[in-house]
This record gives sequence, C-alpha cells and structure tokens, in this order.
Amino acid sequence: MKILIVGASGTLGRAVAERLAPRHEILAAGRSSADYPVDITDDASVEALFRRTGKLDAIVSTAGVLHFGPLETMRPADFALGLNDKLLGQVRLALLGQHHLNDGGSITLTTGIVAEEPIRSGANASAVNNAIEGFVRGAALELQRDLRINAVSPNVLTESWEAYGAFFPGFEPVNATRAALAYQRSVEGIQSGRVFKVW
Repeated sequence: MKILIVGASGTLGRAVAERLAPRHEILAAGRSSADYPVDITDDASVEALFRRTGKLDAIVSTAGVLHFGPLETMRPADFALGLNDKLLGQVRLALLGQHHLNDGGSITLTTGIVAEEPIRSGANASAVNNAIEGFVRGAALELQRDLRINAVSPNVLTESWEAYGAFFPGFEPVNATRAALAYQRSVEGIQSGRVFKVW
C-alpha cells in the first residue's frame, strides 16, 4: 500500500512508520518535512499535500497540538488551539483526503486516553479527543467506495513521560512500538468506525 503518515517526525509517527515500512510505501509528511510539508490547520496546505502525493491507499495522522493548562486561567483562545489544530486539522485531513484514496482505502486519526480519563489541566485535550472519536464514528457510516476510518487512542507514551508524566499521576505509560500495532491494525484490518485503545 501507499501510505501517507502526517506527523511522521514525531515519536509516535516514527514508530508507526517503522512498523509499516517493511510492507508498504511510506510518505512522511509534517510541518518540518522536506519532501511533504503540510500545515494541517490550512485547507490550501492540505490540498497541496494531496496533489503532491497523488492517489493513496491509507492516510494516518499522528499530528495535532493541544492546550494544557488550568481551567481557571484558560482563555477561549487557549481552548481554540486544540480545536483548530488537533481536531479540525485531523478532520481536515479526513474530509479532503477521502477524495484522494483508492477504493477500499483507510483513514486513521489519533486521540488519547484523556478522552475517557480526564486529567488536571486537560479539559481541552478531553474535549478535542472526544470530538475526534465522535467524528470517526459518524464518518464511518457515510464514507463511500468501501473507505474506512478509525482512531487510535494511546495512553501517554513512555518516550514522552519525562515531558508529560507530571500530568498523568498513577497512569501506566505505553511505549510507541506497542501503540504502533494499533495503527497497523487500523490500516491493514477491515474494521471501521472503531477507536482502538492502547492503555
């Protein structure tokens, strides 16, 4: 398969690429990508990306920025960060990308454990991840041409524990290699409208 991974330079994106690369052609995209640069917050940038890639068999997104901070000091502009980036950015990839997938192709988006297990300073993350999962369930019922869409919901990653561990007291992190298995399941499997949890 010809697979586009958006967010391929991140910890999770790299693990997904390593998992899929032995069997598939991987196109690595992201804000800092030399070959396939993209800003997922911008329609024109995403459309330009798909013109460069041509037809695809799968789109995987491990991209998206969220706001973490106390609710007491959170401003609407802070909350909008996650809405405009991780939520609408991934929805944008799905809405525009569906037209560049071959019949039977798939889309895999990324959420996270805080959709079901809220954390302190994580109201934006919980809202955004829940919204993405709702979009996936609804979109799966309407996609044409046997296209599929799923989401992967990983726990905080072992590789990111030093930076984010303080937000997740008592959580058991998972390594990126284990999380990558769920993306393989989404891309190479047959299910649609699912949220694959890696907790």
